[in-house]
Amino acid sequence: MIDGLDPVIHAPKRLAAMAVLANSASASFRFLRDYLQISDSDLSKHMSALEAAGYVTAAKDGRGRGATTTFKLTKLGQTAYLAHRQALHAILDDPLPDQRE
Repeated sequence: MIDGLDPVIHAPKRLAAMAVLANSASASFRFLRDYLQISDSDLSKHMSALEAAGYVTAAKDGRGRGATTTFKLTKLGQTAYLAHRQALHAILDDPLPDQRE
């Protein structure tokens, strides 16, 4: 049952970032940082892991302090996110031990 869980996505902060990106065309670094209430370095670490897995792309606009980084979910990321959600639903929808016949 837990075979469908993706260890790259399963980390809570990555899962939350993937959920935001799955429901929007893109999201800026600043928006994700503020929404998830985490530090720049923490978000950078998590988004780098998602990017290395091919689940998100990052685009930079501008240079220096005024630069903006925007993240988008890839097709692979969308597929992985949906599969992870299905695995979570399968686990959560399974009856509790005392409810089984």
